[in-house]
Amino acid sequence: MARASSSKVDQELSESQFERILRNAGSVALVFLGFMVLVVALQVGQVFLAPVFLAIVIGLMFGPVADRVERFGVPPALSSAVVVLLLIAVILVGMALFAVPLSEWVAKGPMIWQKLQAELANFKEPLAAIGSFQEQLGSVFGRSSAMSVTVDNGGGAVTSIALLAPAILAQMLIFLASLYFFVATRDHIRLSVLSLCVSRRMRWRTAHVFRDVEQKVSRFLLSITLINMCVGAAVTLVMWAIGMPSPLLWGAMAAVLNYIPYVGQGVMILVLVSVGLGTQTGLEHILLPVACYLVITFCEGQVVTPHFIGRTMTLNPFLIFLSITFWLWAWGPVGGLVAVPSLLITTSIMAHLLPSKPLEPSRRVRRTRNMTDRDELLANAAKAIREQAEAAATPAEKRKDARLQPPEGTLPSGVETAT
Repeated sequence: MARASSSKVDQELSESQFERILRNAGSVALVFLGFMVLVVALQVGQVFLAPVFLAIVIGLMFGPVADRVERFGVPPALSSAVVVLLLIAVILVGMALFAVPLSEWVAKGPMIWQKLQAELANFKEPLAAIGSFQEQLGSVFGRSSAMSVTVDNGGGAVTSIALLAPAILAQMLIFLASLYFFVATRDHIRLSVLSLCVSRRMRWRTAHVFRDVEQKVSRFLLSITLINMCVGAAVTLVMWAIGMPSPLLWGAMAAVLNYIPYVGQGVMILVLVSVGLGTQTGLEHILLPVACYLVITFCEGQVVTPHFIGRTMTLNPFLIFLSITFWLWAWGPVGGLVAVPSLLITTSIMAHLLPSKPLEPSRRVRRTRNMTDRDELLANAAKAIREQAEAAATPAEKRKDARLQPPEGTLPSGVETAT
């Protein structure tokens, strides 16, 4: 009789576990389909969504500026116009300051390209060896595997720019209009979203989401802007000290590219190496600007940024890399600018919608001689998860879980609970 009841309980446990697996699989499938629909929507609506989302990010950054202007009795419509005009003025001043050195380097482009070709001619023999190896592979597999490169003339570049100019102008107008209306009506947008919340708890969480998103994004962007200006000034002074032509241009480029972590630094290094190969002769003169830039960015990334932004806003580098690659693939350069702010917004929303408890047990496990830091961390996390599950379980669930626990004395070696 006891054996029959035991088999019945085991059957119920297996059925409930199977149903749980199906339910979880269905949830994962729905999330995956929703993510794919979101990716397609981002790709299709890039012309409209990219400038609007960039305007929202910039509006969150300039929100405190508009608040300070409104404290003097200025209406929101006028304060938002001040923000937009201030941004336009900064862009125009930057274009006016860097138009002359940029045009000089554009004029030097053919000469730099010829020198680069002369430098790359030194790699002619290794490339020829690779080409002969491809021919041998083609003869072995019975097909031609050599790659043919066709260089088109630059006649189509002017046509492409002429065709893209109206789209770029339209995106700029959408960006400026979205920035103005977002800054002017940001309080109304918040109240409208809060009015849609049916419960008090949902309204409270939504209000905290708005507060955290505004504070984190504004603090991050303002701090990064100040840090990037310092990086640009440092790069300008160092390039001037080592005799690099147009130091102001390289400082401005370093400041702008520093908004895109990892990718921006890589692009800046590539530009400095290309310019060095095209203008300098000695290897030390080619690598000196790159070395100086690497020292400045290392100090900025390891000392200055953690000190100003704080460890609490430090994101996982892997998540930052994934966000940058995804947004660059979806929206190009605009995606690179909104990658980190979008990650901050997502983490703030997830922290309030899916609040998590700290994985800290009531009593930490006793560390033995054979345990490493990783083993201790995982053992404490496992104990904390088990305690939280036991606290939330019903008596019936506790009896079922007791049947699934391993017998005493079969715990992994090196893990001992505190007594």
